[in-house]
Amino acid sequence: IEANDRYTACPFSNLVIGTDRPLAAQEFGLDGLKAAGVDVTIAKAIGVDPDTQSVTLEDGSRVSSDRLILSPGVDMRWNALEGYTQAAAEILPHAWKAGPQTALLRNKLVALEDGSPVVMTVPPAPYRCPPGPYERASMIAHYLKTNKPRSKLIVLDAKDQFSKMALFQEAWAEHYPDHLEWRGAIDDGAVARVDAALDAVYTDFDEITAPVINVIPPQKAGAIADAAGVTDLPGWCPIDPLTFESTLQAKIHVIGDATIAAPMPKSAFSANLQAKVCAFAVARLLSDLEPTPTTLANTCYSYTTPDEAISIAGVYTNEGGALASVSGAGGVSPLATDKSIRNAEAAQAVHWFDTITAEAFG
Repeated sequence: IEANDRYTACPFSNLVIGTDRPLAAQEFGLDGLKAAGVDVTIAKAIGVDPDTQSVTLEDGSRVSSDRLILSPGVDMRWNALEGYTQAAAEILPHAWKAGPQTALLRNKLVALEDGSPVVMTVPPAPYRCPPGPYERASMIAHYLKTNKPRSKLIVLDAKDQFSKMALFQEAWAEHYPDHLEWRGAIDDGAVARVDAALDAVYTDFDEITAPVINVIPPQKAGAIADAAGVTDLPGWCPIDPLTFESTLQAKIHVIGDATIAAPMPKSAFSANLQAKVCAFAVARLLSDLEPTPTTLANTCYSYTTPDEAISIAGVYTNEGGALASVSGAGGVSPLATDKSIRNAEAAQAVHWFDTITAEAFG
């Protein structure tokens, strides 16, 4: 059951914002799933009844299940950042769901007068794709350097540390010293409120106005997770790491960004692998077999220029009823390395994107 007949992927959407990558390159249809024998229903699910094990669709019809797997994605927590509402997002785009918001932010950059500032706000964790804001900052800085050389991006961050921080800062110092300024919480980078009517953001001590403001707001699991009763108080979904079954509702499994699956990050790689582990577990449960522990992994590529990328990888185990990092496994790209390494990682990122989308959509 999928609300849209075409899916717009978030990975690589930052390249749409900052380079000449077309938004169409992010879009995928579901014909491959249908050809593989999957019964695809294009409809919005608006309710879940755990007692009757049924899903209610927008037209009022119901679909029953033996086991339900939810992939809720994320929703924005409107007004968690004062002044940031759905209406405000049409002026201060978040672009944290790929599609029209991606195009809106790109178009605002194109219309920017050279010399005018751009502002990005980054929320506290957790949120979808921990290094995503910093890849986006790199791509926006690249766009400004290339097309609006008198403009600069100011990143206002609620944190003082972030994923792949040393690698990003190395790249920024090399490529964007005049086009990117990052301010952490200790430097008054935490944004307290925004005003879309004034194109303004406010920290504890500063007011900054800019014609282009990219607000990445606090997030939570998608609305269908609330409807299913699988969210905790902060709005995320606790799961059994062996089967990804909700710890709040029996026979409902949750995968992807909506889950509480730390130390696995909220990433596309993690979501894809969680889906496979969940499917394997559900197949065993439906065959009256016990689920078995396995090893999970994550690799996350981030572009720092259109042809250079960095990465972080992790390996995890779900034995013993908890997800845990495997000591000594994984790692990050090296600092101060040859450009050929960065170029190779950018090429690997393309191969990863092509592979994961081919697996998902056929």
